Amino acid sequence: MRLVVHGQQAFGKSVLEALLDRGEEIIAVYVALEKEGQRTDPLKEAALEHDLPVFQPDSYKDPAVWEQFSELRPDLCVMAFVTLFVPEEFLDIPTHGTIQYHPSLLPLHRGPSSINWPIIGGAKKTGLSIFWPDNGLDTGPILLQKEIEIGDDDTLGSIYFDKLFPLGVEAVLEGVDLVKAGSAPRTLQDESRATYESWCSAEQVEIDWNKPAGETYNLIRGADPQPGAWTMLNGERLQVFAARRLADKQGGSPGEVAELTEEGIVIAAPDGQILVTRVRPASGKKVAAPEFVAASGLSVGTQLG
Repeated sequence: MRLVVHGQQAFGKSVLEALLDRGEEIIAVYVALEKEGQRTDPLKEAALEHDLPVFQPDSYKDPAVWEQFSELRPDLCVMAFVTLFVPEEFLDIPTHGTIQYHPSLLPLHRGPSSINWPIIGGAKKTGLSIFWPDNGLDTGPILLQKEIEIGDDDTLGSIYFDKLFPLGVEAVLEGVDLVKAGSAPRTLQDESRATYESWCSAEQVEIDWNKPAGETYNLIRGADPQPGAWTMLNGERLQVFAARRLADKQGGSPGEVAELTEEGIVIAAPDGQILVTRVRPASGKKVAAPEFVAASGLSVGTQLG
């Protein structure tokens, strides 16, 4: 089967290499166009290393792009991390259409930050979907899904890199196998259960220390490492990363530095405390919280937020 890989970054590269490793016929690779001054996309680098044709259109709404794609005579397009809108005129060109990876259990968490929001919302599980994209945003029929647990200490980073990334590569291969076997389902999404969230941006992850400790802790870990939850300290943003909820400890007004320990900064919440172990000041790099305390002179009783 003549496959086209369409994607970007490390996930796209891993999907391409996994398909090549098992002897699939890859006829071309489509990659997001780099911005000026940006390093070469890892997927593009991998494609060139394997002497594969690389295409980087800046839009997929151009009939000339559709014609060029059609001339490749693809049987299946595999979309691995695609952020540009791709219309059905392009998606439907391959003999068997196009399949796409999305890191949520569709129809839940459609949209670009679908890993952040389940963690921030306190969900106990999430997963991934391989689906047949259409002109909607993550609305096409489901081919297969994989579910994972969100542990109490999981962050955006651990959920993606340790769970959804490797499982996603395996799921893409499984999807390709099902298409090749002629047994790939097209299960319509249940629109009554659909949710959509836009980008999880810095503006949406400011910490409100008056909220319950559990909500604050979920916000911190759901934004770790990107975009990084933050609070105000002496008129400047302080990003908060690695943290732990101390449900059995009390004391201090919400947002107050209640204690400084060898591990980090203990901050009060209405129903407990949160231990912050890694931060990034507005003009600096990520550092261990005790290192920041030593450099900044932060003291017990300081009010954050």
